[in-house]
Amino acid sequence: MKTIAKLGLTTLVVIALLFSCKKADTATGEATADYQNTADTTAVSSSAAVEKKDSKQKFIRTADIKFKVRNVAKSTYAIENATQKFGGYVTYTNLQSTIQDQIKTKISQDSTLETTKYVVENNMTIRVPNTQLDTVIKTIAKQIDFLDFRIIKADDVSLKLLSNQLSQKRSSTNEKRVENAIDNKGKKINDIMEAENTLANQKEANDNSKIENLSLQDQINFSTITLQLYQKETIKQEITASEKDSNAYKPNLGIQVIDSLKSGWYILEAIFVFLLNLWPFILIGLGSYFLYNKYLKK
Repeated sequence: MKTIAKLGLTTLVVIALLFSCKKADTATGEATADYQNTADTTAVSSSAAVEKKDSKQKFIRTADIKFKVRNVAKSTYAIENATQKFGGYVTYTNLQSTIQDQIKTKISQDSTLETTKYVVENNMTIRVPNTQLDTVIKTIAKQIDFLDFRIIKADDVSLKLLSNQLSQKRSSTNEKRVENAIDNKGKKINDIMEAENTLANQKEANDNSKIENLSLQDQINFSTITLQLYQKETIKQEITASEKDSNAYKPNLGIQVIDSLKSGWYILEAIFVFLLNLWPFILIGLGSYFLYNKYLKK
């Protein structure tokens, strides 16, 4: 009885130790995975030049990221959905497969094993609201298996905006002065034409400044993210029907002999017909030979 009790106690201790080790391994694996995800998110996300609510500075923020994923197609769909979710839109996407190598191995008389090695990649350009840039980048980071690089730029265009606004004001003032001059003082046709040209140039400069400001404001409101996704080389194998050798389509020997006899007969007929076409020359030749033997030879 004591021996059985000792064995039972020992078994319980071993089971408890194994369970504890397994639980510790699971916890370690989960901790490692969480750390990896956190590290990837931290490496990709950025608070570069985040504007404060009352700040007078205006930034154009852009991001350029290249990374490896497990499945390019699935990651592309996930990024497109996240972009739409946070109020952005996709301006360019080029999902394609590039064949690296293709090998054909004949495995039987009528079957061939075709092995294709290819790489799937996608180049994307998305635009998202400036306030959502960091959120979108953190969402994209969940798809990263290996990060190649991440470049984030923030260009301060506050002075450029101010310069365009002042230029618009000056152009508007000059326009009014030229219009008044044309209405009140323009008498000669040459003076009027010159003033009209000056007015047109002023309006064009004003329009250009306005358009440039609108473009800058659009780039401020919506940040541009350029993405390069790729996955490891994929191998695809499929069995296809083999192409038969040209010799397989040749007729048997009997048919070839019959065809040869027919061809010979056709050649003989052609020669006979050709000789018949020459009968005048043959007739003249025979006549000449007969006359020569009968008269000239004597």
